[in-house]
Amino acid sequence: MNDQRSAAEPAAAAVALPEAVTALEGAAPAGRTGAERRAALTPIVLVVAGGLSVQFGSAVAALLMPKAGALGVVTLRLAAAALILLVICRPKLRGHSRADWGTVLAFGVAMGGMNTLFYQALDRIPLGIAVTLEVLGPLALSVFASRRLINLVWAGLALAGVVLLGGGGLDRLDPVGAAYALGAGAMWAAYIVFSARTGRRFPQADGLALAMVVAAVLSLPLGIIESGAKLTVPSTLALGAAVALLSSVLPYTLELMALRRLPAPTFAVMMSLEPAIAAGAGFLILGQALSTTDALAIALVIGASVGAVRSRTGPRREG
Repeated sequence: MNDQRSAAEPAAAAVALPEAVTALEGAAPAGRTGAERRAALTPIVLVVAGGLSVQFGSAVAALLMPKAGALGVVTLRLAAAALILLVICRPKLRGHSRADWGTVLAFGVAMGGMNTLFYQALDRIPLGIAVTLEVLGPLALSVFASRRLINLVWAGLALAGVVLLGGGGLDRLDPVGAAYALGAGAMWAAYIVFSARTGRRFPQADGLALAMVVAAVLSLPLGIIESGAKLTVPSTLALGAAVALLSSVLPYTLELMALRRLPAPTFAVMMSLEPAIAAGAGFLILGQALSTTDALAIALVIGASVGAVRSRTGPRREG
């Protein structure tokens, strides 16, 4: 994936929703009205809707791969998203320093790399497992940035989940697909870093739109080499536009709206709904059923993510 994900550190899915609801309800006066309760729940609904959009978009992308190839799908998604964001944001090209452009270039490279590697993984391993391996990148970033010993526990829990996913060895999955997913996670961590820096240097979503153009330009030669004229088939173009809307434009917009009303730590926890949502999307659209062991492995990684976020955003003890 956001993206407004720059504001979110990896977090956990299964327990995130009730905790977020409780936190929000506890923060408001006891006698608030029904309208106030609905207003408090609205950003949670927006985050969940954004996660659903991203992962079901990925499932549609998997259906498109036999027609356009993994690299072709990346090209269609990024190019369509870039065009849509340019029209919506109309970013200004003047008045930016060389450092500004360097930052947005790095952001675009990270975004393009993240998408390219993830779709290569999606072409080889189930969606839920691909997203679970991918989320290890942001989780590692959170653990390293925290400098708290407790996060070694969460890292160990995540590692246990990875071992379970591989059944003792990642060759059970597809070593190449697993490597692509882990590489996408590393690029996601870089994406988070440069997304935050871009947001500080460019107003509104201007930096995101420009970075999306960079990612689209970088992916274009790869998509043309792999798919060529297949990218111009009307039905393929239509599905590519649908993937761009579901995986980029809609979730970015929904998450941006949610971040205006939701505390960043709560948002971070809820973002880890994605591995669970991805598993559901893979089952419903692609028929990718998970074994009990795989489900337990995903739950371990999700638990590690929520633990890392809560320990980082919680109050530090002195002494």
